[in-house]
Amino acid sequence: MCLNGQKFCVIGAGIGGLAASIALRKQGADILVLEQAREITEVGAGLQISENGMTVLRALGVVGEVPEAGQRSYGTVIRDYRSGRFVSMIREPAAGPTYYYHRADLIALLRRAAVEAGVDIRLATRVTGVEDQADHARVLLADGSSLQADWVIAADGGRSAVRPLLNGEELLGFTHQVAWRATIPWNRNLDTPRAHLTMGPGRHVVTYPLRDQRLLNIVAVEERSDWQEEGWRLTGDPDDLRSRFSVFGGKVHDVLQQVTQAHLWALFLRPVARKWQSGRIALLGDAAHPTLPFMAQGACLALEDAWVLARAFAEQGPDAALPSYEATRAPRARQVVEAASANARNFHLRGPARIAAQMALTALGPRLGRRYDWIYSYDATA
Repeated sequence: MCLNGQKFCVIGAGIGGLAASIALRKQGADILVLEQAREITEVGAGLQISENGMTVLRALGVVGEVPEAGQRSYGTVIRDYRSGRFVSMIREPAAGPTYYYHRADLIALLRRAAVEAGVDIRLATRVTGVEDQADHARVLLADGSSLQADWVIAADGGRSAVRPLLNGEELLGFTHQVAWRATIPWNRNLDTPRAHLTMGPGRHVVTYPLRDQRLLNIVAVEERSDWQEEGWRLTGDPDDLRSRFSVFGGKVHDVLQQVTQAHLWALFLRPVARKWQSGRIALLGDAAHPTLPFMAQGACLALEDAWVLARAFAEQGPDAALPSYEATRAPRARQVVEAASANARNFHLRGPARIAAQMALTALGPRLGRRYDWIYSYDATA
């Protein structure tokens, strides 16, 4: 079904919002994206796009068969924290390789594709509410004005302003985990670059290369209860980072010595939304299903959402599109979010449980990671 003449307002110019705008525009819809930031910029940070996300990026025309700006991964090495001792190796998924992106690079690719498709993106425009009417939706803005659209897609993140309109006020749970992010100059030329996951009691560190191995991305997660400010751009002290991970030896120790700027945020977890859509309003990405970063699937789930949403409008028609979208996406999102939450526990084992887990990881060897084939082999475009 062609969406010519249908007006969509997408709230949020992140990965999910831009992907949805491209997918809907390909169906002929008129798209207006509203972003509260004055410019689309990203704190230096990496993200992983596995094959389930890459499939959508290729179908949208954002990347080609040889992905632009992405660093191919050849698997993940698991190490012990004390000396960096090798524990096991996770081979690249059978579905296809994962790619590492600097978040700013992926946003730039999506924005370029959206603009080329004719999507209207307005910056410095904060949404304060949405009113669902019988034949349209009204988007209320912070300056007191409002906009009218046939459909509103809220891709405005984990702290969505629209989600409470559908689900009411919800309890926000602090996971007692805090994540540090940093990048450092790297300048390597490895034939088979890989991620390294170094696990210790109550904390772990993940590193992987970005931008043709010119940068190394660092994510360090620790269990603590004395930091509870939710936010992704909060500045951290590199010396504090080094102190908190001082028991880590090997390459992690050397890498942390090179950090000159770090950001940190407390990891909060909201449940997968009980209600994803109502009337002419729908949630997408983290607004619907915020997830912990321990499966690296937040961006991939948002990309899947974008494609399925547009397909629902094309195949089911406007009246049935949003219920169909929710029915398709909600079970998948819950399964992936649960897998990420389980990994949060597995990464931080202590005492005998940690030793037993390492022995099991070593024994599994090449089979390690196959348990997640159901995540990576999912094809939203099929």
